[in-house]
Amino acid sequence: MLFTGCGDLVSEPLEGDSAATYLNNSALTEEQQLLVTGKATAAETTLPSLLGFTTNLNVNGMAVDNFYRQDEIHFGSGSEYTTVEGVITFRGNNYRSTAAFGNVNISKKTLEVLWEIETGSLKKTVKKGEWTGSGWTGQPLLVRWDEATKQKMKSLYESKRNKSNLVEVIYATMDGHIYFLDLEDGSPTRDKINLGYPIKGTGSLYPDGTPLYVVGAGDDQEESARTFIVDLIGGSIIYEYGYDDEFALRTDNGAFCAFDSSPLFDVDTQTLIQPGENGVLYTMKLNMAVTDSKITVNPTDIVKWNYETDRTGTDTYWLGMESSAVTYDHYIYIANNSGDLMCIDLNTMELVWSQDIVDDSNASPVLDVDTSTGTAYIYISTSLHWTQSKKAAGDIPIFKINAATGEIIWKRSYSCKTVDGVSGGVQATAALGENNVKDLVYFNIARTGGKKSGKIVAIDKKTGGEAWSVELKYYSWSSPVLVYDQKGDGYLIVCESGGNMHLLNARTGELLSTVDLGDNIEASPAVFNNTIVVGTRGKKIYGITIK
Repeated sequence: MLFTGCGDLVSEPLEGDSAATYLNNSALTEEQQLLVTGKATAAETTLPSLLGFTTNLNVNGMAVDNFYRQDEIHFGSGSEYTTVEGVITFRGNNYRSTAAFGNVNISKKTLEVLWEIETGSLKKTVKKGEWTGSGWTGQPLLVRWDEATKQKMKSLYESKRNKSNLVEVIYATMDGHIYFLDLEDGSPTRDKINLGYPIKGTGSLYPDGTPLYVVGAGDDQEESARTFIVDLIGGSIIYEYGYDDEFALRTDNGAFCAFDSSPLFDVDTQTLIQPGENGVLYTMKLNMAVTDSKITVNPTDIVKWNYETDRTGTDTYWLGMESSAVTYDHYIYIANNSGDLMCIDLNTMELVWSQDIVDDSNASPVLDVDTSTGTAYIYISTSLHWTQSKKAAGDIPIFKINAATGEIIWKRSYSCKTVDGVSGGVQATAALGENNVKDLVYFNIARTGGKKSGKIVAIDKKTGGEAWSVELKYYSWSSPVLVYDQKGDGYLIVCESGGNMHLLNARTGELLSTVDLGDNIEASPAVFNNTIVVGTRGKKIYGITIK
């Protein structure tokens, strides 16, 4: 894989005052371009020293100055991340580029509720109030297990083990439970598992189909938040990590930590990778053992990386990584709460470059490879926190960034507000267009145009220009999802805080259908063929069909 191929440099002007540099790779075939190897290197403007970065490294409990991973990590493309049928991590893969599996068979172009089930709430122990329903990012996982794996999972009800083509919904929610449901009708597939902590983020399944599930807690309870590794053969928690970590530098609210970031796995090395809101990036070799009755893990090579910058503090520009990371070959890209996008070499744990993205990013980066040049790009935006005015107003940026150097290709801004601690800007992760909308990328912008309102915008990947935008009566933190029919025509699913799910023509922005789910949809949906699953703050999980 590569960042830039071979050939002569050419410049092409973009809209506004930005300019992009492209490489002329006309002499290379697409296959050759994708096989050329490249190396990420900081540009003069993306040197970590410019932002005052200092980093620390801990390996198996010992502080070290230098490190090289004995079993090197090398990720494939997003389409190669898993062979499992379904959506097995936040936004589907290591590029965070899709939350849908399969194609839709669409004729009426309408949405209809297929089923609904009740969830619950969990009393907060460090603050007043309750965690209710499904929150940000809160995406379900959808998986069609292969027959041999399904028969091995004795925690599955017998009727579900024997059901052909079972597609299972795995959904951890803010009431502290993992729910297991049949995609067809919402009926339980096995007993729910009580974690005892609110889950705001999204869990991950092991990419090769081994029934191992990992999910992190979104807040402390009476004890510190942590990440749970769950054996889905036996149906139990088998390992926990991240709690009471003396290596963590974030100490507001007592050693605060949370793990909203959805983990990634490198199958070749059995390595789990997860950023934490405590400011620590964790990697560990799982050393899994799988039998007919259970899975065990014996983590070794436990590597922890942390950082500080000139502006990180306890009142503003917090340490911590709340969004999910993307990986490209042996590089990991992470956005943090203090307004930085970072590129780290997973094999050396060195910070390669850092880009100032201005404000707290809760949206996950999305990685896209331009197959005409072989260059990888990142799309990212921010919430409005540290840069808001006294009137709680400000502009949030949307960036296209070169993944090799961290340089900005283009940037555009939108005005918004953060009101009563409820963030304006971009909380949702971008949807990356393919097929007939491969030239577009989509962003939900919250609290723009009014206190409660928002908009969905389609942006031209090449120029940064706005192709279209649709005003929403209610703002959205939920990540938009693209689905495609057999012809490759794209449709956009957008959920918002008024409780509505919308279906739009992704090429034009035309509103095709709306269904009311009754309460704020903070969570992000996932799609398997024609069925959408999403939870609401109103303590329900819905299955919706696209007709």
